[in-house]
Amino acid sequence: MRDCLSCRDGCGACCIAPSITSALPGMPNGKPAGVPCAQLDADMRCRVFGRPERPGFCGSLRPSADMCGDSREEALSLLAALELATRP
Repeated sequence: MRDCLSCRDGCGACCIAPSITSALPGMPNGKPAGVPCAQLDADMRCRVFGRPERPGFCGSLRPSADMCGDSREEALSLLAALELATRP
């Protein structure tokens, strides 16, 4: 696996697989795991990236081989497994 240094075009896995417990624009109660974020656009990019209303959780995510894998499908699978492993 390679180290991911930037987001993969057309991926959006980190905006779909994990749950987000804090409010975000369009989702005042957060979002459940496996549900696309309301801020994910058609190009699989975050509409609030770099903006103050972006949740801290999202800002803390950093692309890495452990999170991104070698494909979008692998990223979704790895993040779903991480979600399950860290569920309270």
